[in-house]
Amino acid sequence: MKRGCWVCKGISLVLALTLVGVGYIFVVKGNVEPHADGRTVVLLSADERNMVLGEMRGLLEAVQTVVQAATKGDMAEVSSAARAVGMVAAEGESAAMLGKIPLDFMKLGMGTHKAFDALADTADSTDDPLVVLGELGSLMDRCTSCHAGYRFGIEGEDREN
Repeated sequence: MKRGCWVCKGISLVLALTLVGVGYIFVVKGNVEPHADGRTVVLLSADERNMVLGEMRGLLEAVQTVVQAATKGDMAEVSSAARAVGMVAAEGESAAMLGKIPLDFMKLGMGTHKAFDALADTADSTDDPLVVLGELGSLMDRCTSCHAGYRFGIEGEDREN
């Protein structure tokens, strides 16, 4: 029996390396470029950018509600506000957009949604607002890390700032 031909093996190797490269770009790197302020610019369409920024505003509004509810001792409202921006809020993202977002950003985002679910669980199991606020403070480390490392741009738009 003949061993596989070298040409076939070479073509297979080229195809495998191409798949690895494409996988790296679309799964790990995303559609990004460096920015003068040291952050990574994630390039999205205008609609995708608006959607992500809207989601972030929703997270910030939930933080405000959690703080206000915790100071009133209303753990049911804390749980409701946190759960609304938990993993349920991360469902239904388009595959095209997810391919543009770098893996580290995606991990931060998914971790943040999971942390809000954990905060809701904590609110369901305690009456102590300081416990909730302490957990919220830790959760917000994710928010500040994200904003310190990333910004959003629009694909094809000139960027100087």
